Amino acid sequence: MAKNSTKVMNRTKIQGFDIFLLIFFIFMLVITLYPFLNVLAISLNDSLDTVRNINFIIPRKFTWQNYVYVFEENNIIEPFVISVARTLVGTVVSMVCTSMLAYVLSRKDFYFNKLFTILFVLTMYVSGGLIPEYLLIKRTLNLGNNFLVYIIPGMIWVYNVILVRSYIEGLPMALQEAAKIDGANDAYIWARIVVPLCKPVNATVALFYAVGQWNSFMDTYLYAPKLQTLQYKLYAIMQQATQKIDPHSAQATTGRTVTPISVRMAVTIIATVPILIVYPFLQKYFVGGMTLGAVKD
Repeated sequence: MAKNSTKVMNRTKIQGFDIFLLIFFIFMLVITLYPFLNVLAISLNDSLDTVRNINFIIPRKFTWQNYVYVFEENNIIEPFVISVARTLVGTVVSMVCTSMLAYVLSRKDFYFNKLFTILFVLTMYVSGGLIPEYLLIKRTLNLGNNFLVYIIPGMIWVYNVILVRSYIEGLPMALQEAAKIDGANDAYIWARIVVPLCKPVNATVALFYAVGQWNSFMDTYLYAPKLQTLQYKLYAIMQQATQKIDPHSAQATTGRTVTPISVRMAVTIIATVPILIVYPFLQKYFVGGMTLGAVKD
């Protein structure tokens, strides 16, 4: 009887703990999703309800007016194309350069391995400053209003190099040694052996680069105002809406009623959704790369 009572008590404790975990995770899910759902609801809601400062996660009066204002009254097609182009090209170029550099730094027979690693890491803590960077890009490299200004300055992130290098160092060295014995050079080993084995960390780093390229707009403001990206254009739209529309009342614009806050929420959704669509396809690689890339055998 005593054993049975103990088992029943243990099961009760386990069930109670499971219920606690369920409630806890539901609570975390709600507080995590609520801000995004609130932004989405405001962007799809009638602006008069927004002016009343009503908090909700479901639109009370569904409307597309805020999105119509952003798309029709502002030419965002060209900035969208530029943003997509810089994200794709910049991510691919950065991935190739990062992977090659990480492979070189992971080689034990590279004599200046530690020296170059220290020099790269120092750049994470010390920089030349905004003015020297501006003079280098605008005057020395002459990249003003040039598409390459979106690619070259941010080609390599040191953190990503360290992440990929740590992952490569965790791979079996016997594979590279066997390829060397068979007469393979470093380029072949990197392209045919190292890169295929680094899919998890490569997907992680690619997501980092893609998000950085997609969200960037200060480089447009400083170096390429004639090549406006989507983020820069959306920022300009928000500023324009704030200046032209009274924030305490809804204003009719070409037959549509909009407010600054409703425009800001629509802009936020437009800027966020593309990355949210990409992330699920890279999620399993992202988790694997973050956990394995920092662990060495």
